[in-house]
Amino acid sequence: MARTIHHALVLNLHQPPGNLNYLWDNEEWEAKEILWALDRIPRMLWNYEDIARVHLTLSGSLLETIASPNFQEKVYGTVKLGDLLWHYQNEKIINILGMGYYHPVLALIPKADREAHLSRWLEIAGHLFHRNNFQGFWPSEMGFCMELIPLIKKMGYQFVMVDSRHIIPKGNLTWQEIRYQPHIAKYGGEEIIVIVRDREVSNAQESGMSFDWFNHELQERTKWCDFEPLVMTATDGDNGGWFRNTDNKGNFWNAFYLPFLEEVKSGHTPIRPCFIHEYIEEHGVGKEVRVAPGAWNTGWHHGSGFVQWTGSKAQVDAIERIQKVSDRYHAIASQISKEMPDRTEDAYWRLLRAQTSCNLFWGEAWLDRCHNDLDDCESILEDLESMTIWS
Repeated sequence: MARTIHHALVLNLHQPPGNLNYLWDNEEWEAKEILWALDRIPRMLWNYEDIARVHLTLSGSLLETIASPNFQEKVYGTVKLGDLLWHYQNEKIINILGMGYYHPVLALIPKADREAHLSRWLEIAGHLFHRNNFQGFWPSEMGFCMELIPLIKKMGYQFVMVDSRHIIPKGNLTWQEIRYQPHIAKYGGEEIIVIVRDREVSNAQESGMSFDWFNHELQERTKWCDFEPLVMTATDGDNGGWFRNTDNKGNFWNAFYLPFLEEVKSGHTPIRPCFIHEYIEEHGVGKEVRVAPGAWNTGWHHGSGFVQWTGSKAQVDAIERIQKVSDRYHAIASQISKEMPDRTEDAYWRLLRAQTSCNLFWGEAWLDRCHNDLDDCESILEDLESMTIWS
């Protein structure tokens, strides 16, 4: 048998604020597909607790929805969401990764608001999953830049996910070393471990692949490694027909992952599912690298330069307005937040929600959601400015 190939599976789970409620009321079948996709994850793994390993990222807006008693009651009979949250706590098969609450592209939002997204996610996730230690950090849309390192470290994370396209080696690294080893990245006196996503294999994971192809491809891509490689693949886990398909012959779990686990169990493959933190503990990290600013790829863009979110003047204008409203909020809140905590909080969560990546992702289609929240935030700020306590 060839050298062990370690596979870290990452699935990103996110629904924009209010989206599941809207779909349930207006597109019920789509809502059910999403809920079943979420519910399918632990159910597919229960019989493989000894070998199955899956990393999940769940946005704060998704956690907020599925933890809502009103929404849980609404969808009862389709999925028991309280049970689902309990099953996600099974640390034998699931490792939860941290992220920003409203799924923002952190590199594009005001610096003053970044920590709030991270701390608010830790608050809701710590409550729902009954822990305060999350080893890994998932930057939404894999949108990363080096200046985020001190903040991510401050929040207690050991490693962060980045896309293979953006790795810049410092010194001589082979193609295999770049992609299949953890590395160190440093900025502002802090350093963090970066875990590299294999973009090409992740593309296959997103669109549909067989175990035979996966097994052959990973062995070919890692055959020149003189170390035990870590292959990390990351995609959405609740979007697209491959993950939502209710046909057992046509979804990720039944058509690929369960056959994969059976081959692992039988010893017919050198690939082994792993948790990233366990790989690091056993095999350590590689050399220092830099990471160029960028995100993961989408169906129409390679992810460099965040063009998916900044490609039009209207998108850029929205980002600039977010910055201006943020500046205004912080100037006011610094003066009266102690005297008017509820009202300043009413303004702030609207500002943070306006920064949801989806608002900027679909060209100009969802920009109104961003501007509506900014309008509401500014309306509250105007009220606060007019109060005697502010004057």
